Amino acid sequence: MRSLILFPLFIIVTAAIITGCSSAQGNQAPPPPPALPVLQLDATSTTTYEEYSASLEGKTNVEIRPQVSGYLDKIYVEEGAYVTAGQPLFKINDRPYDEQVNNAQANVLAAKANLEKADIEVKRLQPLVENKVVSDVQLKAAQAEYEAAKAAVKQAEAAGNNAGINLGWTVVKAPVSGYIGRIPFKTGALVGKGETQALTVVSDVKEVYAYFSMSEKDFLEFTGASAGKSIAEKIKGMPAVELQLADKSTYPAKGKVELMEGQFDKNMGTIQFRAVFPNGEGLLRTGSTGKIRIPENSGSTLAVPQQSTYEVQDKVFVYILGDSNKVMSQPINISGQTTAYYLVNKGLQPGQKIVFAGMDRLRDGAVIQPQVLAADSVRHAIPL
Repeated sequence: MRSLILFPLFIIVTAAIITGCSSAQGNQAPPPPPALPVLQLDATSTTTYEEYSASLEGKTNVEIRPQVSGYLDKIYVEEGAYVTAGQPLFKINDRPYDEQVNNAQANVLAAKANLEKADIEVKRLQPLVENKVVSDVQLKAAQAEYEAAKAAVKQAEAAGNNAGINLGWTVVKAPVSGYIGRIPFKTGALVGKGETQALTVVSDVKEVYAYFSMSEKDFLEFTGASAGKSIAEKIKGMPAVELQLADKSTYPAKGKVELMEGQFDKNMGTIQFRAVFPNGEGLLRTGSTGKIRIPENSGSTLAVPQQSTYEVQDKVFVYILGDSNKVMSQPINISGQTTAYYLVNKGLQPGQKIVFAGMDRLRDGAVIQPQVLAADSVRHAIPL
C-alpha cells in the first residue's frame, strides 16, 4: 500500500523539476554584443617613401700599388685600421735601390771631374789662340768637350735623383686618410708594378656615396612631379633622403642626391643616381648595402592602420561601423603605404568608423559595442 502511494509522488516531483528546468532555459538572455575598439577616419597629411636598393662606396677609394719591384720586408698596418695621409703602410727591400743611389752619386762625381778637366783645357787653349800659337779649331773642340761634360753632369744628377726617388718608393705611404682594406700579400712576397692585384685599398669614408638606380618609368614620374626646368634643377630641388641599413634601421644622418648618369643602361633599362651622406662616426663602409628612401608628401588622404585590415583573394578589406552598431566588410583601394598604414583613395570617406581590432570574430551584419578610439592617440602609439 505504501509503495503505491510513493510512486505517484515520485512522478509528480520529477515532472515539476523538468518543468522548472525547461522554464529556466527558455528565459535565459542571449550574450551581449562584443565590445570592440573602433577608429573614426579623418583626412591627414602623410609622407610616403619610394625605396631603391643602394650600394655604398667611400668618397675616395685609392688602390695602393708599388712603384718599384722587390720583396715585401714589412707591413706596418692591419686590415681595417684607420690611417692618415703620409703614414707608412709597407716597406719593400731597399738594398738594391740604396746601391743604385750610391752608384748614381759616384757617376755624378766622375761627371763633375770630367767637366773640370774640360774647363781646364778650354782655359789653357784660350791664350794660345789669342796669340795665334794654335788654331781656333782646337779651342772650339775643347769648348765642345766642355759642353758635353757639362751635359754629362746634368745627366748623372738626373739619374741620381731618379735613384733617390726609387729608394723613396720602397716605403709605401698612404696618399689619403681612410680605412685599410684587405691586404692580400704577406711579408716576403715579391711585389712590383706589374702586379694585377693592389697591395690594399684605402677608403676615405668621411663622406659616403650611395649609388642607386631608377627604372625608366620611375624616372619619368620623378621628372614629371619635380619642380624645375632642367634635370639639374629637379635634382637640386629633391628633398633630403634617408638611408635604411641592412638591419632595417635608419641611418641617423640624411643625405642629398647629387648626381645622375647621362644615359640609361641599355641592358638594364635603368639610370643611376648618387646620394652623399656624412659619415663622421665611420659607421658606413665601402661595400655595404642599404636602401635609399625618397620622401614624398601625399597630401590630404585617409590613413588606415594595416592591423585594421584583412585580405581575401588579394583584396584588402575593413569592417565599417553602420547603423545600429552593425558592421559590414568594405573593400578599399590602396594608393600607397607607410610602415604601419595604408593610404586609401577609394572605398572609405572621412568621418566613417572602422573596427580597429578583433576582425577575426566578425561577420557581415554582426552587432558590436563600439569603443571609439581617439585618432591622435592611435597615431601616437602607431606613428605614420
